[in-house]
Amino acid sequence: MERFKSRAQRLRESQTSAEAKLWQALRNRRLARWKFRRQHPVDRYVVDFVTLDGKLIIEVDGVTHSSPTDIEKDRTEVLEACGFPVLRVSNTDVYENIEDVLELIETSLRFE
Repeated sequence: MERFKSRAQRLRESQTSAEAKLWQALRNRRLARWKFRRQHPVDRYVVDFVTLDGKLIIEVDGVTHSSPTDIEKDRTEVLEACGFPVLRVSNTDVYENIEDVLELIETSLRFE
């Protein structure tokens, strides 16, 4: 577990600009009442954002995630098996439609 914590810390220090923009909108319970964590270990993965009380993972996907692969599918299946639905948003959506992304997140949390 210590290995995952140190990796999560390194990822927080080198977040992408899309992740930084979304984090500014999510941090300090800015989205309704939900407490989000960034670069947090869940099972054997470090996820971009998670709300533990809302049981939702948000992954911000760049060009390397633009097409589904078996690895990403397996990762999603493991995370969902842990009880966390995975919501994927693109870098482009975060940059160009942040309000729509936040609305999608909030809607996803209402139905959990």
